[in-house]
Amino acid sequence: MTSKPIRSGNQAIQVTLYPGTYLFCTCGKSIDQPWCDGAHAGSAFQPKRFKVSEPKVTHLCLCKQTRSAPFCDGAHKDRS
Repeated sequence: MTSKPIRSGNQAIQVTLYPGTYLFCTCGKSIDQPWCDGAHAGSAFQPKRFKVSEPKVTHLCLCKQTRSAPFCDGAHKDRS
């Protein structure tokens, strides 16, 4: 069992979010990136639950290395 997430992309994904609660995939295995589809089952990973109170366009992390999950902080630019 790995403790590192799978990199599901090499750049952020732009999404439009509407008021509500979302589950962001932290393991990188979800087929429905960037959203959790339960693919983490049996691992140490849990989805990142977050709420949005007003509509907004933002960029969510696909490399799974961000320090501000679920939002992209540019960590995908560091390939080390």
